Amino acid sequence: MESFGITSILLVFVTCLFFMSFWRKTSQSRRLPPGPYHLPLIGNFLQLDTKNFPKSLEKLSEKYGPVFTIYLGSTPAVVLYGHDVVMEALVTQGDQFGGRGESPILMKTANGTGIGFSNGETWKQLRQFAETTLNMLGVGQNIEKKIQEEAVFLVERLKSTNGRTFDPTHFLSQTTTNILCSIAFGKRFNYEDKDFLRFLHLLNENAHLQSSTMTKLYNIFPTILDYLPGSHQKIFKNTDELKQFVARQVKMHQEIPQPEHPRDFIDAFLIKMEQESQNSDSVFDLQSLVRSTLDLFTAGAESTSLVLKYGLLVLMKYPKVQEKVLQEIDCVIGPSQRPCVADLDKMPYTDAVIHEIHRCLALVPLNVPRAVIQDTFFRQYFIPKGTTVFPALKSSLYDSREFPNPQQFDAGHFLDKKGALRQSEFFIPFSTGKRVCIGKKLVDITVFVVLTTILQHFTLKPLGDPDDLDISPTTGFLTVAPKSYQLSVAPR
Repeated sequence: MESFGITSILLVFVTCLFFMSFWRKTSQSRRLPPGPYHLPLIGNFLQLDTKNFPKSLEKLSEKYGPVFTIYLGSTPAVVLYGHDVVMEALVTQGDQFGGRGESPILMKTANGTGIGFSNGETWKQLRQFAETTLNMLGVGQNIEKKIQEEAVFLVERLKSTNGRTFDPTHFLSQTTTNILCSIAFGKRFNYEDKDFLRFLHLLNENAHLQSSTMTKLYNIFPTILDYLPGSHQKIFKNTDELKQFVARQVKMHQEIPQPEHPRDFIDAFLIKMEQESQNSDSVFDLQSLVRSTLDLFTAGAESTSLVLKYGLLVLMKYPKVQEKVLQEIDCVIGPSQRPCVADLDKMPYTDAVIHEIHRCLALVPLNVPRAVIQDTFFRQYFIPKGTTVFPALKSSLYDSREFPNPQQFDAGHFLDKKGALRQSEFFIPFSTGKRVCIGKKLVDITVFVVLTTILQHFTLKPLGDPDDLDISPTTGFLTVAPKSYQLSVAPR
């Protein structure tokens, strides 16, 4: 009897806790921004097109306005759609919106550390270190020289095609990855190196698997899918192998230390680890070194190659644009001088074309997910601490108030009446605020140097009629990519 009484009390107690928790979540959800009706457990899964998630949110914004809530499974996420709300959140209230949002597959592979997917003090220290180190290594003349050298290797690869048609994806991916190898490891790899090719394959495979059905489902139902096979499990396996590759590079650096003259990112990190060796709370350890180094590649290699791939496609689609860029190259750089960023000041049309390539591609249309780091009031709504936020970058890049006919490629979007480059606060392909892309400057240098080096030596020729080329990107869950195509290059 006594046992029955204790059981009854415990049952009542647990029931009360359940209803209190349910009431708390319900009361908070009532204060969240409006949004479509969601079902228990699956949320808005049936209402969202996982093949074109950004388009789904664009349509919902037309009904619910610039600030609305969706449910990914049972977890709410707030969407900010429109230039004004994006800037208000990421700049005006940047401190509150400075967290990294939930992307279960990325959070699991990062394991709470690294530059891209950590939070709090870990992120602050690693981010500051990375910015300082990239500046110290010379995101400028030193790194520009490495990019120029890699662009020359690319030219030789393109010459070897001898006028045959080819898909440029692999060549561009090798180029951008090798540039990052020079920065991270202090060396480039031969294009036939088996370890390099394996590393490149794993990076590219993971990038493509992010858009697979099972990976999308994992990001909504991670607890269930942790125990099921699928592409998400392949991502975890690949990531472990990628970390092993980086760890081998770290070990080689440890065997030949350079404490006085760091050669690269790994050297600089190892020096920082030694400086912090007496600090038991230090975030600088081997795990964060491996993950932070890998973040440079996962964030930069594939994305930069996609921008270049899209740029070549656009230049073939619009021969007159290609011709005007070639005229600027011939006038400012000439046939034999290596392009450098200093040339860009004298090439406003080329600069505008590169801006428009970024704008039209809108590589990460919804931004990498953010999160509020504290209970936050935004406009008239309450957003609880930890809530994932999607500040849609594409809504700025395609804002018709700033870019007339935003669906149309037009370099004039970034030129003033005198033909000079026109700056725009709507141009935020790298995001903005506290978590703006750390590699923005590196991407800018790479895209300009590589693209102009290619055009300096070759004329681009599409497989068919330029009018038949489709420059609308294919859309995944969070990112986009140019459609596959073939081209040939003719020496100039």
